[in-house]
Amino acid sequence: MSDICIKPQLLRHVLPRVLSVALLTSLAGCGLFNENKKLPPAPKIAAPETLYNNGIDALRTRRYALAASEFETLQQNYPYSGYIANAQLMEGYAYYLKGKYPEAVQQLNRFISLHPTSSDSAYAYYLRALCFYEQIADVQRDQQGTAESMDALEEVVTRFPQSKYARDAQLKIDLCRDHLAGKEMLVGRYYQREKNYEGAINRYQRVVQDFQTTNHVPEALERMVEVYLDLGLTDQARKSAIVLGYNYPGSKWYRYAYDNLHRYHLLTDKFPIPGKVVSASDMPKDAEPGTAGAKKGTAMEPDALATDTRNENTQPQAMPIKAAPVTPVKAEPTAPADSAGSPPK
Repeated sequence: MSDICIKPQLLRHVLPRVLSVALLTSLAGCGLFNENKKLPPAPKIAAPETLYNNGIDALRTRRYALAASEFETLQQNYPYSGYIANAQLMEGYAYYLKGKYPEAVQQLNRFISLHPTSSDSAYAYYLRALCFYEQIADVQRDQQGTAESMDALEEVVTRFPQSKYARDAQLKIDLCRDHLAGKEMLVGRYYQREKNYEGAINRYQRVVQDFQTTNHVPEALERMVEVYLDLGLTDQARKSAIVLGYNYPGSKWYRYAYDNLHRYHLLTDKFPIPGKVVSASDMPKDAEPGTAGAKKGTAMEPDALATDTRNENTQPQAMPIKAAPVTPVKAEPTAPADSAGSPPK
């Protein structure tokens, strides 16, 4: 029998196929040997009451990031648990204490939309308003955040006028208004320095007319006296000074206005002596508060601003939430949702 001769050209085509078949066979063999091996089990998620209690413990020990994580895990894995509402509210509370106000607002909006009739709705609205309040910028910056804070706080007062949060919300509304008035005064003083008297008067008049309950009204009236005197409008200067004198006779701003009028020889017997309390019967008609937008005795005293609890060096504190949501809960027979997201049967 003659030896079989394999041509080199045939070898180049056949050899790669043979090697491929051998490789596939070896891989299949490995699969046969390992078919009985089990995959590692998925990590077990704690029970909903455990997650909730862990979040509460983290809150009490000021581990706010961990608390938010525990409450979020509960919501993701037990969407039909009876603890969802509390978890949503407490996650927002944790974000608030952490200083993550946008995240807190987002979480509280979720709670409000999903649980509009909850007994904790008043607190949710109040806490959301505080998130805006904590972000109020300095008067030298844009005050859009102050306006948003006022809107949110007014919603608390409107929706829950009898709640314990309404009174604190109203106080903060007054502080917001004082902040906005401070912004108007800042711009008005700038215009006055630049001798843009029309712009300055417009700003001061807005303070007097739109922010009557703030402590900026006396200064606004005195600045109006200054501007009118610079413009040579003595009658307007007199009227502004009279309103100032009969509404804020003890104010330093009235003393400044009184001295300015004295220097220009514009004083008459209509002007009260600085520091003397004037009765309503002694007030001339052109000095009535309503005629110039100022109200007697309604301006906030400067020391009233000390009630503002916002402090960059301290941890912001909301009014305490009621005891129920922060009380550890007992186990409930609730299983995690399946992969399709359907409720447990």
